[in-house]
Amino acid sequence: MIKGTAEMPKLSARLRFIVGAMALALIVAVAAPVTAQQRNPDSSVNPTASSVREDQLLNELDRISGRCTIPDQKACTIEQPAGRDWRHFHEVTLRWIGAISILGMLALLVIFYLVRGMVRLESGRSGRVLVRFSVFERLVHWMTAACFILLAISGLNITFGRPLLLPLIGPDAFTAWSQWAKYAHNYLSFPFTLGVFTIFLMWIAWNIPNRVDVEWMKRGGGIVGHDHPPADRFNAGQKMIYWIVVLGGTAVAVSGYILMFPFYGTNIAGMQVAQVVHGVAALLFVAVMLAHIYIGTIGMEGAFEGMWDGTVDVNWAKEHHRVWLEKEIVEGHVAAPPPKGKMQPAE
Repeated sequence: MIKGTAEMPKLSARLRFIVGAMALALIVAVAAPVTAQQRNPDSSVNPTASSVREDQLLNELDRISGRCTIPDQKACTIEQPAGRDWRHFHEVTLRWIGAISILGMLALLVIFYLVRGMVRLESGRSGRVLVRFSVFERLVHWMTAACFILLAISGLNITFGRPLLLPLIGPDAFTAWSQWAKYAHNYLSFPFTLGVFTIFLMWIAWNIPNRVDVEWMKRGGGIVGHDHPPADRFNAGQKMIYWIVVLGGTAVAVSGYILMFPFYGTNIAGMQVAQVVHGVAALLFVAVMLAHIYIGTIGMEGAFEGMWDGTVDVNWAKEHHRVWLEKEIVEGHVAAPPPKGKMQPAE
């Protein structure tokens, strides 16, 4: 009995120690979040505040920027994740657009030539020629055409050079070629732009659509079959080429100069838009010009002569541009029939 009475104080002391330890642990557990909240109020769980921070984070996904001391702060942009879409467009989508438009046009022209062949002069040559284009007109045309061909070749190298040309000629030759192609592409853009602007002013009066063009379109332009619908100096098809040259040339010129002189009134996103416009417009431009070259050379007999030496046969003008020929006859620009075996140009 005495022994049991002696152990009671010890047991009571142990119970008090255990209860005190548990109370202290409970106090520490409750006080720790309060202390952390006082040190960092933003660490509390607040659904509204969390969503605000998430929106701020999403708004920053278009760029990853650092700090720099140079004046051009755009150089501080380390990475622009939105550029991945542009890279995919440049390396995948644009190549498909170019392949479909250019190869598709070439395939159509080959099929058309095999089926239709060259559009011949049904009435033969008359022996009389009529001035169709002046020396100045031909000079502007060939300057613009030459620049366009070189710009097209050097530009296609940007899109298709690496997958197609690099494996054939090797990295050293491809690097040298690409560097010179870049120089040619940049500097030839200036005479090309001048040529497009001059063409716009030089032939605008002859390329306003009218009722004659509607009739020409209804009759298929005489390309299919042996019909010869009337046309003025430029028919509806040539007018479409004219406006494609003017509008397409303006699009590639403006977007190209934005790329040549970056960040003048634009940002990285604007540069990407300019590259998309430049690439798509240029590839479609090339495809349309292939059709223009075909019609002007092997597609139609007598057409190339008009832009080569400036004259066309009177029978050619009668079959393809009858309205224009009638005006030239009234104005006295058609020469009288020459003696047999001689050609006489219009006065």
